[in-house]
Amino acid sequence: MAETMDDYKEELEASFKKLDEGDVMTGKVENEEQAENNLAWQHMKELLDSKETIRVKIGGMVNGGLIAYVENIRGFIPASQIALEFVENLDEWLGKELDVRVITVDSHKKRLVLSAKAILKEAQQKEREEKRAKIQTGMVCSGKVESLQPYGAFIDLGDGISGLVHISQISEKRIGHPKEALKLEQEVKVKVIGIKEGKISLSIKALNEGTEAEEEESFELPETKAVTTSLGDLLKNIKL
Repeated sequence: MAETMDDYKEELEASFKKLDEGDVMTGKVENEEQAENNLAWQHMKELLDSKETIRVKIGGMVNGGLIAYVENIRGFIPASQIALEFVENLDEWLGKELDVRVITVDSHKKRLVLSAKAILKEAQQKEREEKRAKIQTGMVCSGKVESLQPYGAFIDLGDGISGLVHISQISEKRIGHPKEALKLEQEVKVKVIGIKEGKISLSIKALNEGTEAEEEESFELPETKAVTTSLGDLLKNIKL
């Protein structure tokens, strides 16, 4: 008897059923993966809003930056965001761990951008503010002339802190421009004469005046001179 398609009907039905079940299972896996992916991107948005610091391991590099994965999402760290200074040699970062912050999230374009510089800059600013808070009016500091302007000279006090010596506070002599008394990179001593809204006012002249005042206070009369003097003694040497 010749075999017909009816003889394979049950077998074919069973095969199609397995195929359908396989499709359903494949779809289920895809849906689960998509759901996990959506949750991961949602978490990235939360990290963006909270500015939380996360630690990642550098797994690769591309033109212009490094690659690190966060919850299986590929993140890009631009070379300008690796450190406070621009990094040219990316090879030295491969395999290293880095504290970063999420700065850009775009789930539609699958774009996740990370930054270590944002954290470092924040820490630097905090340290600078702490050091600035220690500077008080009346303090004498050493610094270096970093800029000369028509209205005064900016003095680098170190640690990224600068103050202004107004042209009227540079010299006891009247000058038309700070360059008449100061040079760039010149080391000077200055006195803090005011702090307002984070701006530090300095003076060179006040420091000199203070030194002269101390010298006057320590001045002693010669032993040959009488301590008391009569009015006649004061007038006898005056010629009319």
